[in-house]
Amino acid sequence: MEKYTLDSPENKAFVRQMRTSLLNFGKNFPSLEGSSYYLGDDGTPWKDRPRETWITSRMAHVYSMGVMLEHEGSDALADAALKGLTGELHDDEHGGWYAGINPDGSILPTKQCYTHAFVILAATSATLAGRPGAKQLLEDALKVYDRFFWDEHMGLSVDTWNTEFTELDDYRGLNANMHTVEAFLAVADAICNENYRIRAGRIINHVIGWARANDYRIPEHFSIDWKPDLECNKDKPEDNFKPYGATPGHGIEWARLIVQWAVSTYGLGGDNAADYIKVAEKLYNRAVNDAWNVDGAPGICYTTDWNGKPIVHDRMHWTLAEAINTSGVLYRVTSNEKYKEDYAEFMVYLDTKVLDHKTGSWFHQLDKNNELLATVWPGKSDIYHALQSTMIPYNEKVGVSIAAALKM
Repeated sequence: MEKYTLDSPENKAFVRQMRTSLLNFGKNFPSLEGSSYYLGDDGTPWKDRPRETWITSRMAHVYSMGVMLEHEGSDALADAALKGLTGELHDDEHGGWYAGINPDGSILPTKQCYTHAFVILAATSATLAGRPGAKQLLEDALKVYDRFFWDEHMGLSVDTWNTEFTELDDYRGLNANMHTVEAFLAVADAICNENYRIRAGRIINHVIGWARANDYRIPEHFSIDWKPDLECNKDKPEDNFKPYGATPGHGIEWARLIVQWAVSTYGLGGDNAADYIKVAEKLYNRAVNDAWNVDGAPGICYTTDWNGKPIVHDRMHWTLAEAINTSGVLYRVTSNEKYKEDYAEFMVYLDTKVLDHKTGSWFHQLDKNNELLATVWPGKSDIYHALQSTMIPYNEKVGVSIAAALKM
């Protein structure tokens, strides 16, 4: 069991090996223009799928961290992804970034908050890694985001524009806001602009209010005036970006981001930080109690209803990655052995069910019996979640974004 125990030499060796394997697995992502191919089960690019901006941004982020980790070849891969973000994925006419590029060269329509948050994250990590053009990319991405996506009055981000930035969709959602918090905290750490940390806190305070009103199951979907739409997509609960009900993996991920923001804002040990950490614990424990090992097999169910009953039983790799991250972070800030024990349980499940030992990557979707499934996430689109789970639990500076922590 030492292999799965946080801080043990065996676990450190296990995650280091996995980190290297993941960086090696993802190396074939760049197209000639730099935008990222969607990767298949063995890492072979699926060239018949769109080359999406959010995936390209994630690859720029992870290989920028690869540069800081001195992983061979990461510099060229980070630069390739940056070429895609500053080149064919960028809309030179209307500003911002396309959702992606189709195989025939046509664009995927709309301008998405989710996508732009990842462009910011990528540019931030690339700036920290000293990659050429990264600082300008970050400056441009922040200007676009501030103009079109950040609602200063509400203290939240809007979701989707048309491609020309002339029509804003009425839908409001928390997935994009969650990754906005991640990106804003990274920006604050990288360029010392505390305005973005303050914005992250405004989003977090909204989320905490909605969570408390729903027994710590966070609503995902909202109307134009930010009223929770608890019935959204009830007829298609497996939607990969807008699933019906509560998403336990997001409750777990929000818990980690809340800890990061609170510690970075108030310091560890003060009453203010402690209050937010308690909220994070409630979010994490609600999600784990609702979804972990509740249907006769190990794994975290994808979604539940508003009473905590599983709806979609599939196991998504990103949910496990976030459970590994957050259990480790909560152990760092509370010293509660429960979270260390949770981390070990998640690592056992990773090693026995989710880790593809043949390729060194993770299976992205399993069914309730932990058999490979490809209805929502076929193949292995990118390595972002998995790679971060080899690093975040070992980041003892829990108030610092992972890329910035690598520079310290």
